[in-house]
Amino acid sequence: MEKFVSNFIVMSIAYLALAAFFGIIMFVSPSYLYLKFVHSHLNMLGWVSMMIYGVGYHILPRFAGKKLKSVKMGEAQFYLANIGLIGMLLFYTMQMNNPEVSLYRGLSVASGLVEAMSIFLFFYNMLATLFSKEE
Repeated sequence: MEKFVSNFIVMSIAYLALAAFFGIIMFVSPSYLYLKFVHSHLNMLGWVSMMIYGVGYHILPRFAGKKLKSVKMGEAQFYLANIGLIGMLLFYTMQMNNPEVSLYRGLSVASGLVEAMSIFLFFYNMLATLFSKEE
């Protein structure tokens, strides 16, 4: 298994643990319900998406009988996905707590764009792999 693939899976599990922690915090003390964005994005972009990326990179090329188009692109996607997710969580929360600071909104949007770029890299890398002429 490629190192970046196992990195996706490890981070997925770490994000699941963090999401569960925030879920418990919100359940125990409803005053923390402003963390719903963090909790939901840790679940969906952290746990679920990272697991799909890791399993997808490992299994889909094998099912198709092809080599992955670009390991480097997969590695770049790993870093972009994590930077984008952490940036979104951090800056969105800061924006909600300090709405008068417009910098946080801009950084939150920029982090979302980084996350979107990582999703595009996965999309491209998988399609380029699955539809390549090489057997």
